[in-house]
Amino acid sequence: MAFQREKQNVSAGDLLQALAEGDRIQLSRCTVTGVLDINRLFDDAEKFNTTNLNVDLAERVKTITCSQSIVFDKCLFEENVVFTAPWADPDSVRVHFEKEVVFNSSHFKGQARFRGAVFDDIAGFDGCTIDGVVTFKGAEVKGDAKFRTTTFNGYALFPNVTFRASARFTNSHIAKGVNFSEARFWGPTDFSGVYSSSRAVPACDSVFFARRRYGDDESFWRFVKQSALEAGYYHLAGECFYNERCAGLWQKLRGGDYEMKKGWAKALAMITKVRLLPELFLGRLLFGYGERPVRVLVASAIVILLCAFYYAQPDVLAHRFGTGEGSFFEGLYFSMITFTTLGYGDLYPAAQHSCRTVAMLEAVSGACLMALFVVCLAKRFSRG
Repeated sequence: MAFQREKQNVSAGDLLQALAEGDRIQLSRCTVTGVLDINRLFDDAEKFNTTNLNVDLAERVKTITCSQSIVFDKCLFEENVVFTAPWADPDSVRVHFEKEVVFNSSHFKGQARFRGAVFDDIAGFDGCTIDGVVTFKGAEVKGDAKFRTTTFNGYALFPNVTFRASARFTNSHIAKGVNFSEARFWGPTDFSGVYSSSRAVPACDSVFFARRRYGDDESFWRFVKQSALEAGYYHLAGECFYNERCAGLWQKLRGGDYEMKKGWAKALAMITKVRLLPELFLGRLLFGYGERPVRVLVASAIVILLCAFYYAQPDVLAHRFGTGEGSFFEGLYFSMITFTTLGYGDLYPAAQHSCRTVAMLEAVSGACLMALFVVCLAKRFSRG
């Protein structure tokens, strides 16, 4: 059977009874009065008929399985919408939605709580306005998660959520704060145009992106970066900027329709991306997009030491005053003054060796690496 209403006032009690009986829910432009709390079905004072309700009790956890599709189109919820356990015992009830759950363009005046819920199909919240706290902590969305143009006027809690398919938060508005700690994104992700009007920095500890090698996390880090800059967390903004640029590079390498191409087409596409090698080796690996100055120091030390071992060989260096024994300290001394382009003149490359070529290359690399290090420091300490 179907529980269908259009442009009517629907009590939460009638809606809960329809859910308990397994009726397909189809509401359009309706106003839901009362608290839509799944826990009311287990209250003896409510006197609901739960004969057809699919409940599995294991280790003190009630798992309620809703096998029908649930669609709310442009509906108004005057009170809280709760498809999870009470706050006092948050792990006692879990709700399992086997079919689509859609709340498109609906308005939640209270809280929207789906903690620990499992969505086998679409979880649609496109265009919704949620005035209270919305929580999906520990939920698992196996179908597409749609939060496009959603307005979160209260805190949005998505910690430890698993998104198996696509997760779209395009053009959503965060009014107070959002938590994505330990969230796992296994499919395509889109946070383009997400805007936070609060000073609260999004929590993003241990966020996992399975498609990082395709650059899917670029828009997420851009969103966190902008929020961190506005809140004055410049170090976090720098880390997000680095992650954003790394994701952008992967998107250039493997983004777009790369997955749809066949083996030979993928190989050809990678060949045409050779122009990105300078950015890969210099911008990301060496320079760290200006956020990894220690890498420049390590690279400088490696160049100096390698050249020092070469200069320490006998008869490689010539002495203006007398002769030397070709010790390692002597090679290190010459390597250091060559790298820094200082050049005292007491040592110089022997004419009969390739030392002059090595010295020229080291001088050029030294000038470049020292300039990169200065740029890194200036970028990191002038962000505020």
